[in-house]
Amino acid sequence: MKKLLKAAAVAALGLTMAGAVSAQSALNEILNTGVLKVGTTGDWNPMTVKDPATNSYKGFDIDIMKELAKDLGVEVEFVATDWKTLVNGVVAGQYHITGSASISAPRMKAAGFSESYISVEIMPFTTAELASKFSGYDSINQPDVKVATTLGTTFEALVREWFPNADIKVVEAPARGYQEVLAGRADVFITSNIEGSTLKEKFGVVQVPDTAPRAPSPIAMLLPQSDQVWINYVNNWVKLKKAKGFFDGNKAKWGL
Repeated sequence: MKKLLKAAAVAALGLTMAGAVSAQSALNEILNTGVLKVGTTGDWNPMTVKDPATNSYKGFDIDIMKELAKDLGVEVEFVATDWKTLVNGVVAGQYHITGSASISAPRMKAAGFSESYISVEIMPFTTAELASKFSGYDSINQPDVKVATTLGTTFEALVREWFPNADIKVVEAPARGYQEVLAGRADVFITSNIEGSTLKEKFGVVQVPDTAPRAPSPIAMLLPQSDQVWINYVNNWVKLKKAKGFFDGNKAKWGL
């Protein structure tokens, strides 16, 4: 009899703990409030682009989040953030999830990631007028070369690693490294192949000659690190949408 009572107590405790975990999950909050809060920077074309006139967003990430909200049966609320506070916002509960971000060891210390659905490679860019000044990565890593980057991004960390001898200029969002180069205040910036293709078309920037892409990196959504219920939901949602062709269709839509 005692063994049966002990087993029942253990089972009850397990159910209580499971209920507590479930109650603490962002998933429950989203379903209860009817709102999915998404942190997005609005400055990574074509992933997330904010229109200041309408305060609205468009892009690859935005379509993903709208689809996720639709499948949850809730509304989506985009919360403005920037790269240096992107992780802090999800840790502090300012939003339930973020748009795409590179998976990196520093970010993994504080936040969780979803399954990846796209990868990026990083390369240096300059203007067509300055291109002849450079040939290869070593030509950038010089004291007289100004390399611009945005604070808090994975690009900033890579710039410091790749070009320690260069004159590194760090700007804060909403300013971007590429804007410094276009304005003539810097010589080189680095970005992903995703954004690079857009900037080539829009502004005529060019890849620095003789520089192969580096740092292939999967990107994914950031989530609260300890919320396994929410992480499991999002991961299985990504798998389901991959199988149904949603991500491939969205990539084609945005030219990725």
